[in-house]
Amino acid sequence: MASFKIAILISGRGSNMAALINAAKAEDYPVEVALVLSNREDAQGLEIARAANIPTQVIKHGDFDGREAFDAAMTEVLAAAGVRLICLAGFMRLLSPEFCQRWRDSLINIHPSLLPSFKGLNVHERMLEAGVRIGGCTVHYVRPEMDEGPILVQAAVPIASDDTPDTLAARILKQEHRIYPLAVRLIAEGRARPTGGMVTIDNFELPDSCLINPPL
Repeated sequence: MASFKIAILISGRGSNMAALINAAKAEDYPVEVALVLSNREDAQGLEIARAANIPTQVIKHGDFDGREAFDAAMTEVLAAAGVRLICLAGFMRLLSPEFCQRWRDSLINIHPSLLPSFKGLNVHERMLEAGVRIGGCTVHYVRPEMDEGPILVQAAVPIASDDTPDTLAARILKQEHRIYPLAVRLIAEGRARPTGGMVTIDNFELPDSCLINPPL
């Protein structure tokens, strides 16, 4: 039924990949996971994909001279698979500007903060050090700059005073698994369109609720 093909790029356990695969099992989900690609042959997520009968491929970045050659090899495989959207899910390689331009507006990422705050690494530790009361996660279109690009979906997650980086990361991850399939659905259904630095979403209503931490 689904004709909108996506590829998922992973480097490790692939928990967000698994969330997308599980979402695609539903009859009303308009997406087919056509390929899972990894730069590491020992990525745990590859076994999850194979168990779900999804084609997998490994392209080792160490086999290439530089980012551009590696990215060009990925583009060849992705284009051959006929994918319309590429989802980064813990893919631990910086992508070249050429790759980002080739797949512009067809390449998305998920990040464990409410962008544009806390870009980069060690996000959960930095949120706790800053003392913010609300963290979260973001799905966004990819641009050449790290953690830049029009924002598709965000989820807000309250932070407790006794949180550790691990407890906070686990709570945020649960929301990542909810919003990534939502973002992909919005794109596949043609309801989300990047316009300039923002994303326009059709048939969208603001929720009535508001997250306050600590609560009133």
